[in-house]
Formats: sequence, C-alpha cells, structure tokens
Amino acid sequence: MLEIETGNFAVSRWVLCPPSSLKIVNWNINRGLQLQKVIQFLAGAKPDVVLLQECDLNARRTHHLNIAREIAQQLQLNYVFGREFQELTQGSRRSPAYHGQSTLSRWPLSNSRILRFQKQSNFWRPHWFIPEIDPFQERIGGRLALISEVDLGGKKIVTYNLHLESRGEDGLRESQIEEALQDARQYGADTTVLIAGDFNMNVSAGIPAVSIREAKFHDAFVNQHPATTPGSFFEDGRVIDWIFLRGPVRPSQSQVCRSISASDHYPLSVTLTFD
Repeated sequence: MLEIETGNFAVSRWVLCPPSSLKIVNWNINRGLQLQKVIQFLAGAKPDVVLLQECDLNARRTHHLNIAREIAQQLQLNYVFGREFQELTQGSRRSPAYHGQSTLSRWPLSNSRILRFQKQSNFWRPHWFIPEIDPFQERIGGRLALISEVDLGGKKIVTYNLHLESRGEDGLRESQIEEALQDARQYGADTTVLIAGDFNMNVSAGIPAVSIREAKFHDAFVNQHPATTPGSFFEDGRVIDWIFLRGPVRPSQSQVCRSISASDHYPLSVTLTFD
C-alpha cells in the first residue's frame, strides 16, 4: 500500500503575521457515507484544521469516491490521507479500495508520516474459511496515527490523527496510545502538539489518563464530555472521541456538536489560542 496521499486546494495567501488562534474539528465520519452532510457541516463550522477518521477511497459503499479529496476540493483545503486498511470486500484486485485517516488544513501541511502501531488486533485479517463479503470486513493493514505539521505562517502545530482499535481489550488501545505519546516526546515543550481522534475507549481515568497526564497533555474539554456517539433506547452514548493538547496554547469554546446526524460519531470542535 502507498501509505500517504496529499493534495493542495487551499487558496495561497501572504501572511504578515501568524494567527493568534485557530479552530480545530475532530470527527469520525463513518466512511463518508453521508458525504454531503459532512461537507455541509464543515462548510458552516469553518475550521482551520480538520482531523477525520474513517475516510473511504474507491470503496463500493461510498460510490468509489476519494472521500478526503472530495472534501478538500469542495472546501478549498489542503489534505493528507493515510491508508489504514485495504478493504478487501469493497474493491477488486484491479481496483482496490482503502480506508483511513485524513488531516485537512487551510494552511500548508508538511512532514506527514504514518506511525503504524506495533500491537494490532488479528480480528480483521483475511482467513481462508471466511468469505470476502461485506459483513466480515476483511482487511489488510493496521491501525495508525497520521502525523502532520501545520505551518501557520511562522508558528507550527504538530497533529496526531489517531484511530485506535475497536476490537480487543482496553490494554491493546492503551499500548497504541503509549506509542503515540512516546513518538510525540521528540518535540520540544515550545512546540504545540495536538493528539486527537477516535480512541474507541473512555480515557478520562485509569492507565491511559495517567499516561496522557505524565506526557504533559491536557484534555481540551477539561474532562467535561457529553457522549461523542449517539445513544439508543437500550444504552447511552459513549465518550470515545478526544482532543488532547500540549504546548503554548489554551483551548476555548470546546463542544461536541450533537445536533449533526451525518455519522455514528459526533464532531468535536475547539478553538486554540496561542500564548
């Protein structure tokens, strides 16, 4: 798999001084099945940087579109897309389908790379006794963090776009968080680092909370989260999508946009002000 794809659709502009703040949106868009609703929300929200999980590329279920590129083109954003899995039931040998994370920005993106976690679930791997049909979601690849640097006209913010494993025990997800935190230690205290995505677990307590705190990251929502997935008659929604920050920034206007029904996750929004 070619792991990273990029595209530049943002309008070029002269920058006399870097911005004092920027708006971040983090969202698992459920493959982009309701693409126009996703685009409509993002157009209205006007974020500067967007971190998306579960973006399809050439998948049958999303009409063989390149979801990240479609969003970037329509909203005039730069983007980078990291291939998490090849979706074996959604394409063909001649025309494979992929699935992954995308980071989009009004500002230039650079030094993009993938941190593919060492510990992975075997749940998705193809087996000879399982037919290649949609319900089984057979895949080749593995969970990852898509890392990019956003150039804000003299300031830099490093973004980690995470999608942790949805299968297996919390210990697996905790190890994937630790890998991302360990990688982020290479950036100095004066560099703003953002870790966000679909963690597939509540990390407000226990081992992950301790690891995140010891790595000097803090929750953009100050642990006052409404559920980030819809509930049902039988159960409440879950708090599994997160934004964490480290460095010379302060979060404000943090919200989970629960009025949006374009995915099985709600988008998270926060404004960052530079100190």
